[in-house]
Amino acid sequence: MCKWRGVWAILERLSGEVMDLVTSAQMRSIERRAIESGAVTGSTLMERAGQGVVEATLRHWPALVEAPAGAVALVLCGPGNNGGDGFVIARLLAEQGFSPRVLLHAESPRFPPDALEMQNKWREMGEVSWLSALYDLLRGEPPALIVDALLGTGLTREVTGPIAWALYELAEACEGPWRGVPVVAVDVPSGLCADTGEDRGPIVPADLCVAFHCAKPGHFLSKGPDFCGALTVYDIGLPPVNEGAVPMVAAPDPALLRKGGGHKYDHGHALVLAGGAGRGGAARMAARAALRIGAGLVTLGVPPAALQENAARLDAVMLRRVGDAPALAELLADARFSALCLGPGLGLDRAPTLVTEALASGRPCLLDADALSAFAEVPDALFTALTPGCVLTPHDGEFRRLFPDLSERMAAKEAPFFSRIDAAQAAAARAGCVVLLKGRDTVIAAPDGRVALHAAAYERPAPWLATAGAGDVLAGMICGLLARGVPAFDAACAGAWLHVDCAREVGPGLIAEDLPEALPGVLRRLLG
Repeated sequence: MCKWRGVWAILERLSGEVMDLVTSAQMRSIERRAIESGAVTGSTLMERAGQGVVEATLRHWPALVEAPAGAVALVLCGPGNNGGDGFVIARLLAEQGFSPRVLLHAESPRFPPDALEMQNKWREMGEVSWLSALYDLLRGEPPALIVDALLGTGLTREVTGPIAWALYELAEACEGPWRGVPVVAVDVPSGLCADTGEDRGPIVPADLCVAFHCAKPGHFLSKGPDFCGALTVYDIGLPPVNEGAVPMVAAPDPALLRKGGGHKYDHGHALVLAGGAGRGGAARMAARAALRIGAGLVTLGVPPAALQENAARLDAVMLRRVGDAPALAELLADARFSALCLGPGLGLDRAPTLVTEALASGRPCLLDADALSAFAEVPDALFTALTPGCVLTPHDGEFRRLFPDLSERMAAKEAPFFSRIDAAQAAAARAGCVVLLKGRDTVIAAPDGRVALHAAAYERPAPWLATAGAGDVLAGMICGLLARGVPAFDAACAGAWLHVDCAREVGPGLIAEDLPEALPGVLRRLLG
């Protein structure tokens, strides 16, 4: 087989510059505006997309360049523009010496005009079989390559019928006799919702997913990373995204983290409230994280009965008695306390009155864990007391207790689909403060509509964060930044990024106590 003669144009933007995410509707709008302006045609976009998939495939699997002439490439084409891309891919693979077997789901009249044009071009070179032919192919020799161009980003409902059957049977084969056959997905694996990352039917997990122009939220949300394999974004010549895109969280601006001279009080004083005797570990980890991230001072406020226990475990972190809300009010008469962290190990019995008192002070507050769950029955009582300088950091369970209707919308199977991004934005608007919805796919939303996504996936996996206490450390990091005067949205984004980078610094075997100790190394690299 002759070697690929084209020029590599892959934009692998998963490390380095900020990546913007666009929904399937936004992507269709971008394409439509470009076509209507006369800058490009639909068929040209398909040609570029097909070229991108072939280039990315041969780059990802160099051995395919040397595959014997006539090596079979199975190309599955659906009824929309994704299928049109598939016909271009088949044609380009044939030009490289492959023998494509093209399976089509729908009759030609159902195709959009540009996709029909690409189908007709392929028919001048090779045959097209119906999708039902997959039944016999699965009982034969495995192909050299599988190209999934069935559904792409246009999925708006549950996958049923012949396509669902084909995806199920092919997934079974790829787990059995066809194990190891490379699978490349065009834009997104068929059956995966490009906007939510949820499965809407059977999915053939891809080894490589080639997206066009921009990545989609579903590549990073929920189950997306589990099905996409490696992710590559290919430039098909569309104009830059000017508005509406969701940015991925990038490394924080060093200016937010760098400490100049001055007194310790110039860098803020964080107050972390702890629970009763035997329950102080979570708050101590949060306090240490706040100190490590640069707060000038950190004080742990504890009930009198827990004073001795915590005194034995603390050095640089200071200690004060905070038995109840009046004691907290008395402590906060000192205006030098600049931010509070409430929730880690606080206790559901102590939380309601302490949270109410803390919010009444008007200071930035980080609320997590018990400080959220304590208001599960009366969320409006919490929301009315919050200010834009506050940050809520719920995991999925805590989010469900505070925002049950939004959780139900996320779980719904019917269109219009409602993603974690949508849910976090709605929650931030309702609560009137920043909401950081925790997970491998962490979403940070502000009440003014700003939103960003941080995903510990692809180039930045951090599975070791699934350990007790990791969220308490994140709470402390964000509180420490709030204490230093960093705006709430920026503090939450920076905390999410640093949290994952610390986990990657430690790696396997990580426990939550390791995270604050990894911060100096991470900050040293960032600050130079």
